[in-house]
Amino acid sequence: MAEITAAAVKALRESTGAGMMDCKKALTENNGDMEAAQDWLRTKGLAAAAKQASRVAAEGLVGVTAGDRIAAIAEVNSETDFVARNDAFQNFVSAVSGLALGAEGDIDAALAASFPGGEGSLADEATKMVGTIGENIQIRRMAALKVDTGVVATYMHNATAANLGKIGVLVALKSDGDKDQLNALGKQIAMHVAATKPQSLTVEDLDPEAVAKERAVLVDQAKESGKSEEIAQKMVEGRIRKWFSEVVLTEQTFVIDNETKVGDVVKKAAEDVGAPVELVAFARFEIGEGIEKKEEDFAAEVAAQIGR
Repeated sequence: MAEITAAAVKALRESTGAGMMDCKKALTENNGDMEAAQDWLRTKGLAAAAKQASRVAAEGLVGVTAGDRIAAIAEVNSETDFVARNDAFQNFVSAVSGLALGAEGDIDAALAASFPGGEGSLADEATKMVGTIGENIQIRRMAALKVDTGVVATYMHNATAANLGKIGVLVALKSDGDKDQLNALGKQIAMHVAATKPQSLTVEDLDPEAVAKERAVLVDQAKESGKSEEIAQKMVEGRIRKWFSEVVLTEQTFVIDNETKVGDVVKKAAEDVGAPVELVAFARFEIGEGIEKKEEDFAAEVAAQIGR
């Protein structure tokens, strides 16, 4: 029996895109013969990942998993929405969000973790999924929120299955108050976040570059209005405050009552839960957000295939 070195396993993985455990098994089954191992992987349908990896994956599912005072969210992409309705893919995304919870949102730790019921890591299982489903599958991102006291509420907008959908939200509330009341409030705020897509929790948390860019645009607009410098500056300050009310969660008008700022809703909640409440963080994942989707010309694709 030939010795199977780590370098050989790595080389086979790079050439086929198959998982580390599968590459090691392929070399073992074929006495270290690299070409025979590649053929073995192709026969098993495990060498498809390399071909699929360059294709755009902007569909898929977001999954959430909640624990005690902690919750995690993960986005797993596929190429088509059809795959997102596949039971095997849905089970995979649920497992990914569960591993994200165990890793407290650390994607590298989650990818290295043993896959439940599998023979290798999460990264290995993702490679297998490519071969099984025949599409590029990408574990794109994950996050976790945790509080020492209080709750982390979850919400899935238009859920495809339990805790799976296109837009997932986590909201962390720190408080010693009633947990049922806190969860109810947290879910309402999470629904608000799903609808309004805030950029930050507070004004102070906003990206300074984004603020500077917005202010520059408003200054140019004020100058073009022909107003005096003093009035122009007041116009800018008024408009920047309006912008804050659109993009900052605590400054936004709560969609539930359409009149109270979210920050004030949280303060007033102390009366109901029996203790002060602090909104400490939120996370919002929308499937395919920020991914440039390739525009497909179906007619041209068909014509190309039939040689016209």
